[in-house]
Amino acid sequence: MKIGVLGAGTWGMALGRMLANDGYEVTVWSHNEEHARELDQTRRHKNLPGMIIPDSIRFTFDIAEACTDQKIILCAVPSVHVRSTMEKAKDHIEDGQIIVDVAKGIETDTLYTMTQVIEDVLKGKDIRTVALSGPTHAEEVAKDLPTTIVSASKDEEAAKTVQEVFMNTCMRVYTNEDVLGVELCGALKNIIALASGISSGLGYGDNARAAIITRGMVEMTRLGLAMGAHKDTFPGLAGIGDLIVTATSVHSRNNRCGNLIGQGKSAEEAVKEVGMVVEGLNALPAAMKLQEKYQVELPIISMVDAIVKGKIDPKSAVAQLMGRDKKNENNI
Repeated sequence: MKIGVLGAGTWGMALGRMLANDGYEVTVWSHNEEHARELDQTRRHKNLPGMIIPDSIRFTFDIAEACTDQKIILCAVPSVHVRSTMEKAKDHIEDGQIIVDVAKGIETDTLYTMTQVIEDVLKGKDIRTVALSGPTHAEEVAKDLPTTIVSASKDEEAAKTVQEVFMNTCMRVYTNEDVLGVELCGALKNIIALASGISSGLGYGDNARAAIITRGMVEMTRLGLAMGAHKDTFPGLAGIGDLIVTATSVHSRNNRCGNLIGQGKSAEEAVKEVGMVVEGLNALPAAMKLQEKYQVELPIISMVDAIVKGKIDPKSAVAQLMGRDKKNENNI
């Protein structure tokens, strides 16, 4: 089976390596010709030290080569580039292909999830979309450490095909029909991870982190249910599973970025120091629009937005959250 990977970042390359080692024919496209050549020549990725890229993986700067005659196309570019990447790819997308998205975000203008963006760009084509999401740091997948993930699609056959292709001795894949819930979790958990990092940057401990993760999960569930997602998705791998790993791990860009903000750096300074895309920041504008649209209360997410915009300092934000009106915990 031939698989095309759009995006040569850490996640695209970790999955591309895994698939190639499982015997699939993998072609990886990079928008940067120099980067594609460097990966082809060195068989190393600077952000995944120790990982050796299999010789069988082909690299290309021509997006047509990564799309034409592929059974599965893996979209592994940052969320803000999904639409533009699919616009480049659409003339080379063929009927019957499965498009698997691993970017986690919500488009600011349309409030579309990433599979909805892909379907919008490719409307009229007979393709099936799958969201692949869960507690999956590329750094660990690149080392073949045990990992679980969710293959979510409205098309059960497509979800099962992706489950079959991606599942191996190190990667266990579950299917889920709640695409909206899985994708919302993937986007919103990054914002909560920013909050967790900010808390750590302020010098707060495990108690505060646990509170942020738990109450952040409530906010994710509250918005998801208002939008029509299934309640069982949120305590699952794509929900609490991905939230835990993103809000606690040293591998998490969002957690690291938040930590730097908590230490007093601006969001721009923090992103520069992290050196990679911080998806939680990209998801904030859409999250705030969704809060207004569905009239739900998202206090942690709102405070992260205010901190990032410089409207309030992190310590004052914590004081406001702690001083909110008394609530019953079970009132979602």
